[in-house]
Amino acid sequence: MAEAHQAVGFRPSTTSDGAEVELSAPVLQEIYLSGLRSWKRHLSRFWNDFLTGVFPASPLSWLFLFSAIQLAWFLQLDPSLGLMEKIKELLPDWGGQHHRLRGVLAAALFASCLWGTLIFTLHVALRLLLSYHGWLLEPHGAMSSPTKTWLALVRIFSGRKTMLFSYQRSLPRQPVPSVQDTVRKYLESVRPILSDEDFDWTSVLAQEFLRLQASLLQWYLQLKSWWASNYVSDWWEEFVYLRSRHSLMVNSNYYMMAARAGNAVHALLLYRHRLNRQEILPTLLMGMRPLCSAQYEKIFNTTRIPGIPKDHIRHLRDSRHVAVFHRGRFFRVGTYSQSGLLSPRALEQQFQRILDDPSPACPQEEHLAALTAAPRDVWAQVRSSLKIQAKDALEAVEGAAFFVSLDSEPAGLTREDPAASLDAYARALLAGRGHDRWFDKSFTLIVFSNGKLGLSVEHSWADCPISGHMWEFTLATECFQLGYSADGHCKGHPEPSLPQPQRLHWDLPEKIRLSISLALRGAKTLSGNIDCHVFPFSHFGKSFIKRCHLSSDSFIQVALQLAHFRDRGEFCLTYESTMTRLFLEGRTETVRSCTREACNFVRAMEDKEKTEPQRRALFRLAVEKHQALLKAAMSGQGVDRHLFALYIVSEFLHLRSPFLDQVHSEQWPLATSQIPVQQIHLFDVHNYPDYVSSGGGFGPADDHGYGVSYIFMGDDTITFHISSKKSSTKTDSHRLGQHIEDALLDVASLFQDGQRPKPRCRGLQEEHTGHRGGSLPCHRTGSRAPTKSTNF
Repeated sequence: MAEAHQAVGFRPSTTSDGAEVELSAPVLQEIYLSGLRSWKRHLSRFWNDFLTGVFPASPLSWLFLFSAIQLAWFLQLDPSLGLMEKIKELLPDWGGQHHRLRGVLAAALFASCLWGTLIFTLHVALRLLLSYHGWLLEPHGAMSSPTKTWLALVRIFSGRKTMLFSYQRSLPRQPVPSVQDTVRKYLESVRPILSDEDFDWTSVLAQEFLRLQASLLQWYLQLKSWWASNYVSDWWEEFVYLRSRHSLMVNSNYYMMAARAGNAVHALLLYRHRLNRQEILPTLLMGMRPLCSAQYEKIFNTTRIPGIPKDHIRHLRDSRHVAVFHRGRFFRVGTYSQSGLLSPRALEQQFQRILDDPSPACPQEEHLAALTAAPRDVWAQVRSSLKIQAKDALEAVEGAAFFVSLDSEPAGLTREDPAASLDAYARALLAGRGHDRWFDKSFTLIVFSNGKLGLSVEHSWADCPISGHMWEFTLATECFQLGYSADGHCKGHPEPSLPQPQRLHWDLPEKIRLSISLALRGAKTLSGNIDCHVFPFSHFGKSFIKRCHLSSDSFIQVALQLAHFRDRGEFCLTYESTMTRLFLEGRTETVRSCTREACNFVRAMEDKEKTEPQRRALFRLAVEKHQALLKAAMSGQGVDRHLFALYIVSEFLHLRSPFLDQVHSEQWPLATSQIPVQQIHLFDVHNYPDYVSSGGGFGPADDHGYGVSYIFMGDDTITFHISSKKSSTKTDSHRLGQHIEDALLDVASLFQDGQRPKPRCRGLQEEHTGHRGGSLPCHRTGSRAPTKSTNF
């Protein structure tokens, strides 16, 4: 998502003002440190995994094995085949009265060794099984006999009780692709957008790179892949995110759409509770293959701390409060009492106390959070002073479970002007007013005065599917479990004995106040330049695409190529984000969706002499090519992360490569991402399509480009989120939205004898107003929920 912006033209040895920053650690030392960090993470997880009973290492299983050995020994059977006697001989002789104790110790040691060996064997077997990717390459809906056998073995070795981190120690490591294959795939991806002369020059640079530098750089990556958990993910986090000196607002955050402060906060904390106890089931791709769960660890209690020359991520084991912002004032709200987690009604009470508090904001306090939207070097310097002047207040914010912004303005879809209200809603979530979000927090929960809500998520700690998983749980829990009373309040009773929310006080000297004013000016400029357009496409959805026997994601991606060509009159590099969580600590990979096959289809659609069968055949070829690229990227055989890691090694070695320089100076005029619907087990998506999150969006990756995300809502609606910059004379989000709608209809007509599909539902104007079945009082944080829609 927003990662595309961060990845464009990054320079790990250059600051935002162009000055050189020396990478101090030699490459071997950096690889050693990467592995050391990996092993520390594994060890820190081990004890918690042991106590929570993560498969198969549970204390109960060890106790069962020890008891069985003792029983056998009592029955004068020796399951150790003499090993326990040898262990007893090695133990100190404490005399005859302790003879039985030596036997018990010998049995315990033997049980521990046998237990560890069995665990290790099971993990190795499961890792070997999870290294198989043949199922991913099979046609959708078809499953070969080897894949059926593989799936049965995975289920057997996975045990009966799977938990969130059950598979972590068995996930294979992400492979380092062949450098020759990566360069070949790269050249293939840029061929449609380069002239013959430019392509020939790029090919010469590529061959020179393969001949002179590739083998050495590849050797270092192979070494890192053997020693560290993942050969690319930690460098991706550091150099693409944490070393970026740009503002986080728009550039490194994204939004999600969805009154509900009491219920929403309670649901989020319930999710955290289940997360800590590992009661959340691991995500299975296509219901078969577990995905890496490492990113879930940092959802809560996490803050990105600004620094020079790079930021760092601070994660706390626990936090028992949330930080709340309202009308320029900051509050600390405890989330627990002596009896445990506060009820939704008690949380509503606390938020209402904040809303009713008449005290004004102190000078410049109202705009303080604009500093988190400033360039990172500026914020890092100011934060050092702020840490001295207002240490307790800063700690209360940065140490919170998450940040809550109680917005004094309404937002969301309105009947009077549905299109403009949705666009304004998206802009409010992505940037706000530039000073009402703490952009450093892992996420900010935004609750508008009419009860609509959403998320603003910082990107460095994890990728969109993780926060999306949490958001789906929150919406479903609020609607199907918590609910509201007849008078519009959260269910339950207030707790009058609860202390008032703690007002945070900031001692802001003149120097900091000046920095706040400058940061606010920059934030307003940045937020004012972003153009967002959200529209529901209700002519058809996933069910129609399935009837055409096509991949839904590939269908949309090829149609986007047609829409963009009609908008700009040219083809461009297209960034589509997909995940590599089939591997340990995998994050994302890029699918380069502008393929030669897609370009051939687009030209055919614009050529009046081409017949519908010809266009349909070319479209199927483009979809098949995109599917092949998508599957290759997911299985660790993508292009961009490998080239990125090669580039980082070359920087450490001070080994300049014109080819790698050219690769990492490329722009992405079209950045795209699909928001997956993941937790279909929470409710029936087909019967309750309006309870599916309406997805979210992100800023464009290029000043003259677009950011496009989309989500399949039920079977017959696709919601698109488009962003661009108002300063560009080449882009217009509404214009591209119209081109997308026309392109989808034109493509669908190829499969319906030239007939364009008609809308199958009434769309957001009627279905998603969020006003049917009850009103949403404007200034009540525990408002009556609509009977159907919870998206907005």
